[in-house]
Amino acid sequence: MRIAKQDIPVRINVPGAVARQKMDFGDANGCGMISGEYFSLGAGTDIAPLLQGLDGDLCQSPHWGYVLEGEITVTYADGHHEAVHGGDLFYWPPGHTVKVGQNAEVVLFSPQHEHGMVIDHMLKKMSA
Repeated sequence: MRIAKQDIPVRINVPGAVARQKMDFGDANGCGMISGEYFSLGAGTDIAPLLQGLDGDLCQSPHWGYVLEGEITVTYADGHHEAVHGGDLFYWPPGHTVKVGQNAEVVLFSPQHEHGMVIDHMLKKMSA
């Protein structure tokens, strides 16, 4: 799920401050400790080969985040695609992979145990 900044409902709008809030933006129940992550990704980066061997050959960690700049296409387990661009908030449920269309800077918040296991798997694939 993605949402552009201008589509996030404004809750507070006073001189010097605008607060936007999108309710029901993913479920964090049972996620445990969350890690804050900053990714710099080059155009053409495709993590699919690094996910091979995981359940469904997909990242099984949910992520909440914000694209500072660039473009990323996420593909979900059911095969549908969604592009996120600079200025978009997003929630990616478990069961996805990503490919970078334009150099991207991305902030993620992820369950640290689950995403740590995915990152460890990717590191093993890269060292093989």
